[in-house]
Amino acid sequence: MDKIEAKILIVDDDQDVLLAAKLFLKQHFSIVHTEKEPENIPNLLAVENYDVVLLDMNFSKDATSGKEGFHWLNVILEIDPAAVVIFITGYGDIELAVQGIKQGATNFLLKPWENKKLLATITANLKVRESKKELEDLRKKQKVLIADQDNAYTEIIGKAPAMDRVLGAAQKVAVTDANVLILGENGTGKELIARAIHRASQRRNEVFISVDLGAISESLFESELFGFKKGAFTDAREDRAGRFEAADKGTIFLDEIGNLTLGLQSKLLSVLQNRKVVRLGTNKEIPIDVRLVCATNMPLYQMVKENKFRQDLLYRINTVEINVPPLRDRLEDLPDLVDHFLKIYSKKYNAQRKRVSQSTIKRLEKHPWPGNIRELQHAVERAVIMSESNVLEPNDFFLSQMDNDQSPDLTAHSMNLEETEKMLIRKVIDKHGGNISKAAKELGLTRASLYRRLEKYDI
Repeated sequence: MDKIEAKILIVDDDQDVLLAAKLFLKQHFSIVHTEKEPENIPNLLAVENYDVVLLDMNFSKDATSGKEGFHWLNVILEIDPAAVVIFITGYGDIELAVQGIKQGATNFLLKPWENKKLLATITANLKVRESKKELEDLRKKQKVLIADQDNAYTEIIGKAPAMDRVLGAAQKVAVTDANVLILGENGTGKELIARAIHRASQRRNEVFISVDLGAISESLFESELFGFKKGAFTDAREDRAGRFEAADKGTIFLDEIGNLTLGLQSKLLSVLQNRKVVRLGTNKEIPIDVRLVCATNMPLYQMVKENKFRQDLLYRINTVEINVPPLRDRLEDLPDLVDHFLKIYSKKYNAQRKRVSQSTIKRLEKHPWPGNIRELQHAVERAVIMSESNVLEPNDFFLSQMDNDQSPDLTAHSMNLEETEKMLIRKVIDKHGGNISKAAKELGLTRASLYRRLEKYDI
């Protein structure tokens, strides 16, 4: 009979038990080690990765309480979280053995055991070891993915007083589990602030799930956020968890929350109140434990007055409120932001490191930046690609076509910000012959954001 490829360790202070167990088990498993002194467990685990550890509950120091067994169980699991530990105990200690399972043991065996029972128990628990190792591998991979994901969002550039207030508030709220509402125009870096809050929180080693509610249609809202059961609708070919389940123990970031219809707001409120989701096609409630961070560029308080946004939902999501300033209110940061993006795109496009002249900085500071930092980012990227010079001048940013200093219709004296934005959008759309995708890209906006502005300004 072929032996099972598995490493078994037996720890017991009874030499007869060790001998009997080894003689039997070595007929069935490739490696069987025995140890009389539990103090040697750390050294043994440092040399071998055992698939199953048989551990006596009571050693000579303390023959009845099981405290020694619990101590060495904790030592083993600390060294190897995926370890499978089977307690060896007498009939009178079954209650202690059950307590041991609650503390991390996988199973228990009663002395004296039948060899068939011993073999069956170990064989069954080898599968538990495989599952634990797979889970531990997934956790390690998840930590790597989380770290990689955060690396793209680690740097918040801001020394302006307005940004100091934002970062101070974010730091204070991060250590709590309070719901956060981040307000600000498009392109100001709301998701960056949300990720910073997550990274500084107690949930930092768990997932951060970002959901753009503006990109999810009403018909897909429940399936995307709450999940569905196979067969719940035509294309539901398998069970699938929703975004809330995926974010369990971590943070869920609901961007563009102001876009939700009243009906969807009601469904979201129910989940936030009950902390449970129900997948489409089932009646089963699934508990969720998530940190909630929301963001919008829409005037929620005004929308509440107009009965377009539920007041109870607003109260639920804004335990703490953070307002991210537009770029025009933090121009002190513009040189550093430009330098930051120059580093990124010079490296990305294998271009010689470029810099901007002082006159260019002054010119950039006069631009209204309706798309905020996202617009600036695209402008710098475009300049790095198109300019052949190592020193970028104002014309390399193509801003003169939009807000020429000599054009009276675009000066701050002649119109307010909304009128300026409206005029700018019209000019860019005309420039690209009505192509919304190209216009949105040049403005540093998403297509959805540009469409909302077109509707807002009736363009």
